[in-house]
Amino acid sequence: MVKINIADIRQEYTKGGLRENELPGDPLSLFSRWLQEAIDAEIDEPTAVIVGTVSPEGKPSTRTVLLKGLHDGKFIFYTNYESRKGKQLEQNPHISLSFVWHALERQVHIEGIATKVPPEESDEYFRKRPYKSRIGARISPQSRPIKSRMQLIRAFVKEAAHWIGKEVERPGNWGGYAVTPNRIEFWQGRPNRLHDRFLYILKENGEWQISRLAP
Repeated sequence: MVKINIADIRQEYTKGGLRENELPGDPLSLFSRWLQEAIDAEIDEPTAVIVGTVSPEGKPSTRTVLLKGLHDGKFIFYTNYESRKGKQLEQNPHISLSFVWHALERQVHIEGIATKVPPEESDEYFRKRPYKSRIGARISPQSRPIKSRMQLIRAFVKEAAHWIGKEVERPGNWGGYAVTPNRIEFWQGRPNRLHDRFLYILKENGEWQISRLAP
């Protein structure tokens, strides 16, 4: 077996910089630009975001979902409300989102409050999903133990047969969350580990306060 000393893995960051005098007052403007640049660079899964929630016991947990919207300053994603993250958000709406675009040597870390989007918005998005994804959303007991993959396949086939020739309805336990941010950090890799880190904090008057953080 080949032994790898991960402590010796090194990479120099040289692909860009982030200058304070070029920062917009609204962090959503900068995020939108970075996201578009990640999409234009054809990065794998540019909308993938690591979602962090907290259990009632104060234990953090993370998982990856896909960003599906950025509306009115809120980050939108969809999931099963009865999943682990859904149950934790019901108890504690504080949430973190982390985007990591290695190819561009960039990261964005967001903290805020999650609320369910209106049912009609979840309905609208659900209708746009591929047919098989809609069926999968209806039959998956997300985050809960199952006996086998065959259990899922059988449930999928049965549910698909039920909806032949009909519009697949969104299940009530599936829908969107809108995350209202109050803290956003932008990280740009730089040589010699002297990275650029800028933090936006939302003040009570609705304005964003910007500060540079040590790398």
